[in-house]
Amino acid sequence: MSEELRQDGVGQSDGLDRLWTPHRLAYIRGENKPSDSSEEECPFCRIPALPDAESLVVRHGELAYAVLNLYPYAPGHLMLCPYRHLADYTETTVEEAAEIAALTKQAMTVVRRVSGAQGFNIGMNQGAIAGAGISAHLHQHVVPRWSGDQNFMPIIGRTKTLPELLQETRDLFADAWD
Repeated sequence: MSEELRQDGVGQSDGLDRLWTPHRLAYIRGENKPSDSSEEECPFCRIPALPDAESLVVRHGELAYAVLNLYPYAPGHLMLCPYRHLADYTETTVEEAAEIAALTKQAMTVVRRVSGAQGFNIGMNQGAIAGAGISAHLHQHVVPRWSGDQNFMPIIGRTKTLPELLQETRDLFADAWD
């Protein structure tokens, strides 16, 4: 059909690019989210037993570990998790809190060196009401930031763009950690 006959716009470009992120559907549906707060259901308790490349662990400490977030807010989004199953920061031992802090500093150093991050958001969401997706197991977020990294895409398009596969990011961080 000619352009003049297609007034409905079907088959005509709207000038918008499409970013397909089918991996996000698992997060939206709540797949792999624990149904209860038991250690058996907890992904943060299961992760350390898996191979690092599969689990996206980039560093093991004695009391805590660093893992890439499977549903990152930004490229290189890490989480620091104690091995022990506990929900609240006040439940950590002095040693656990110190190791989480040390891993946070190391994570910032590594991410800055590998990716040139210009800043970081660091924090813990304590409890479901505070935004914790998995509230039964303490985890601290380390989210790298760059000038202009959060543009109209998340606000208007409700879409995050990640320029690198998680496995590639994991390998870069794990290799650079030492």
